[in-house]
Amino acid sequence: MRFVRPLAMGSAALVAAVLASSGITGTPARAQVPFSAVRALNLARNLAVQQNGGLSLYRPAQCMFQTADAGNECLVSMDEDGFVFRFLGGIPGWEQFQMPASVETEVRISADGRTVEEVLYNGPPRPVQPVD
Repeated sequence: MRFVRPLAMGSAALVAAVLASSGITGTPARAQVPFSAVRALNLARNLAVQQNGGLSLYRPAQCMFQTADAGNECLVSMDEDGFVFRFLGGIPGWEQFQMPASVETEVRISADGRTVEEVLYNGPPRPVQPVD
């Protein structure tokens, strides 16, 4: 089998070409995250950035830049009432330099991901509560 590297081909097209050349048809399975969850994550993150002085002073935890699926550690709950995110933040580079966070934010976003329902907390990090 001869494989010719396509020029200027996007990654999705490249994957399809490789699969086709190997006799595999169809598209790779991928977990679908509702658009409302992505919108909610972006809204919560942007709200925290705005409330904590902007990107020149504050950066939210890395989990707020990941997909808002059930595996996201910043996503506390996701149900018909909406999304609740709880995450730390701090000065730019705080996570990369392993510095302590200076802010904790907890926010509830509507189920459609378009509205901030409530800022539950935005202040110094609270002590971690033991799980019963």
